[in-house]
Amino acid sequence: MRAIVQRVSSASVDVDGATVGAIEGGLLVYAAGAADDDDSDLQYIADKIGNLRIFEDDAGKLNRSVLEISGAVLLVSAFTVLADARKGRRPSFDGAAPHAIAEPQIERLAALLAQTGLRVESGRFRAHMLVHSINHGPICVLLDSRRVV
Repeated sequence: MRAIVQRVSSASVDVDGATVGAIEGGLLVYAAGAADDDDSDLQYIADKIGNLRIFEDDAGKLNRSVLEISGAVLLVSAFTVLADARKGRRPSFDGAAPHAIAEPQIERLAALLAQTGLRVESGRFRAHMLVHSINHGPICVLLDSRRVV
């Protein structure tokens, strides 16, 4: 599983003119699963999202997590996060899980995040979404369960 995590002041997702998810202060997360991801991949990403220290402490250092600031997460499924653009000019999306696998993965990721006590809002799977965000920093971090040291 791969996720792009952005620290935001606010973020929302609209589908067909209606807001389906919105947060104030926290993380906007674009996530995509691979067909062969298992629960350990999802748990790894959920743990990283909840505990990633990208919020300032009282001294202005990036020492606090979204959990520590009582922030929220807006989780958006985006198969393009697993794009491979190393060859040619058109990215390949072959690494992304098909929707029958990906949708339960994203739902499981949302559940794992919620189990930590985070408020989790979501986009709508397989919908054309308009994502609005005010990045704070900007701080953007790529997480990949397969690229662990």
